[in-house]
Amino acid sequence: ERAAGVYHREARSGKYRLTFAEARAVCEYEGGHLATLQQLEAARKIGFHVCAAGWMAKGRVGYPIVKAGANCGFGKTGIVDYGIRLNRSERWDAYCYNPNGKECGGVFTDSKHVFKSPGYPNEYENEQVCYWHIRVRYGQRIHLQFLEFDVEDDTACLADFLEVYDSYDDVNGFVGR
Repeated sequence: ERAAGVYHREARSGKYRLTFAEARAVCEYEGGHLATLQQLEAARKIGFHVCAAGWMAKGRVGYPIVKAGANCGFGKTGIVDYGIRLNRSERWDAYCYNPNGKECGGVFTDSKHVFKSPGYPNEYENEQVCYWHIRVRYGQRIHLQFLEFDVEDDTACLADFLEVYDSYDDVNGFVGR
């Protein structure tokens, strides 16, 4: 997820719950700052795709689309830009920039790749959200093998979970949790 130092953050209480000041504070708390439009575009060009609008620097709101889809991005690619918002109390997610941040996610195209949570083998931080995009050529399959997998004991899978999607479409592409 940290494509070119850019990553997406939601509020701890869920999606679209951060004012501009709160979004800025989330990024600063992690040692970064709100991403600029140019930083978000640079990340998008190397595969960063999130179907969720978020605050950026200077009070701008938008999100990066790599692959056009009917349910996200209005069928277009690029930065879906809502422009600079005059009402800084609107609630969105955040796009942070920190090139020195902990590695949490990424875009993988190698035939084999081992990825792990930040700080492994130690426990990951609370409220950790990571996105790993695994890309293969059309017709190829992806085989996921877990060498070690430890999450909180929660039968509803609300505290810790892994979700798998079969496309960039986070509505129709959902495979399971």
